[in-house]
Amino acid sequence: MVDTVGIVGLGLIGGSLARRLTERGVRVIAWNHHSHPYAQAEADGIFCKSTLSELMDAEPDVVVLCNPLKAMPSILAALAPLMGDHPNTTLTDVGSVKGMVRDQVKAAALGKCYVGAHPMAGNELSGWQAADPHLYDGALWAITVDESTDYRRFLDVAAMITKDVGNRVIVVDDETHDKAAAMISHMPHVVATALVNELVADPERDIATALAAGSWRDMTRVALTDPDRTRAMVEEDDANVSRLLRDVSSRLLAVADALDGEGRDAALTRFFAEGDPFRTFKTAQADIHTHAPERIVELPGHGWQTALTDLARHGEHIVRFETSRTVVVRELSHIG
Repeated sequence: MVDTVGIVGLGLIGGSLARRLTERGVRVIAWNHHSHPYAQAEADGIFCKSTLSELMDAEPDVVVLCNPLKAMPSILAALAPLMGDHPNTTLTDVGSVKGMVRDQVKAAALGKCYVGAHPMAGNELSGWQAADPHLYDGALWAITVDESTDYRRFLDVAAMITKDVGNRVIVVDDETHDKAAAMISHMPHVVATALVNELVADPERDIATALAAGSWRDMTRVALTDPDRTRAMVEEDDANVSRLLRDVSSRLLAVADALDGEGRDAALTRFFAEGDPFRTFKTAQADIHTHAPERIVELPGHGWQTALTDLARHGEHIVRFETSRTVVVRELSHIG
């Protein structure tokens, strides 16, 4: 059971999480680098502290690091001596890149109390003023583990997410997470920005903007994100993003070559048909979420990490825990 959660950083993600947990009856203790959110946060029932030491003195069961990733080393350095006095507190985070964070956590000698996490929730806004508990409605979280992850620590984080936040989880290793996040978030941010840059450079951009409708809006929404925030996210996952951008560029160049050359019908047919399995999945997604049956899975005492990552690879999401070793899953993201 998680009774008290510490939140470090009251921006969009951390502020929304603090509000969500508070609304659902969890005691939330928060610290932010600047105190400007405190008056409204306190009015919302969040207990704000002036130092990390005061936050830890409140004995949180879980501390969630929601600070910018560039601030992670300094935050961990400040927390390290404090965590020693609170050995039962579990440390997690919401960063979109996990391998780098785990390395930094281990460098701070906090690896034994750490479990990685990443909520697949957000928008193009930022800051406490944009924080909204509904940001987490229907969200999926990735929890990242390695061979040294303590099961009790994992259970703390998983229980907070499934019970207290009311979300689903999948469990993966850091490398798998970072490759997937590059595919579905980091690389698309670059592509969306490239589309906006192309528009801005066009001499007829005012006419194009007048004609822009739903498809343009959907493809470029994330390009409205604070560019410094996007750049940091992309640079923190640079190797994966670089590889994917080269792959996507090759696909686009192949289409350009087909349009300019002979044999275009066959090449274009292959290009537009290649994604049919995903289109089929998306068409059925609403029905899947409504009708996908639940399945109970018993987790082994040893090798539980592999058992859980295997569930993720089969598109099965953990929706709740029946007991500490029994999870209920639904197959919600399997592409045939």
